[in-house]
Amino acid sequence: MDRLRALLAILVAVASVATAAVPGAAAAAGPRIVSLAPHITELLYAAGAGPLVVGASEYSDYPEAARRLPRIGDAFRLDYEGIVALRPDFAVAWQSGTPAGAIAQLESLGVRVIVLRVQSLDDIAAAVEEVGRLAGTGSVAGPAAERMRRDLAGLREAYAGRAPVRVFVELDHEPLFTVTGRHPISEMVALCGGVNVFESLPGLAPVVDLEAVIAARPGAILYTGPDTDPLRHWSRWPDIPAVAAGAVLHVPSDLVSRATPRAVEGARAVCEAIESVRRR
Repeated sequence: MDRLRALLAILVAVASVATAAVPGAAAAAGPRIVSLAPHITELLYAAGAGPLVVGASEYSDYPEAARRLPRIGDAFRLDYEGIVALRPDFAVAWQSGTPAGAIAQLESLGVRVIVLRVQSLDDIAAAVEEVGRLAGTGSVAGPAAERMRRDLAGLREAYAGRAPVRVFVELDHEPLFTVTGRHPISEMVALCGGVNVFESLPGLAPVVDLEAVIAARPGAILYTGPDTDPLRHWSRWPDIPAVAAGAVLHVPSDLVSRATPRAVEGARAVCEAIESVRRR
């Protein structure tokens, strides 16, 4: 560990000299920030802090500018030397995704880590505000958070009182991952008047077996994986009401799975999918 710290100290010194030697190499005025997850990168941009991000995890691909950021590993395998060399004022982590050991390692190397707790759609707006406060970009973050709250309230009002639809949320085919009532996707389903057939399971994204899906008799299957024609996959089980009705629908993963303001677009897509089932 002492050898690693010594090497990191050298890297920091070299990076400092390089930055000072190159006109315009310094980041925009404000804290230097490293993002440890793709959705956190997106949150930072939504809060107006994009120009302050000096490094981001793999798969940080939205907005377009995020694709050009230096990479510091992925959410589970961080490049600690690379992070320290970027001289961040702080790194932003994901409470339920960034390993506790990774956070502890960064802190042991002198990197301040801010951990965002996002467990609901409303938490996303609060996270945008928190990031804005930390980055000094509250004038952007505040309106963005309020806009998200307003849009979600509008969806809740628009779909209140609709006939319930039993929904199986499928994250991928093999294994069959779904979400429980604690997951924001399940909250989207409920917001739209749907009922998550596996809402009472423990955890956030458990594996279920095919027999459990058949027994649950969902009226709609909402699929978020890469298969663009999930009905073809499910056509082998025509006794499932959703399959018999052709109500196996694809919703974009990035919109429903990432805890960012684009979750409003995801919720809207979920509502439109469930509403199409009601019209069948």
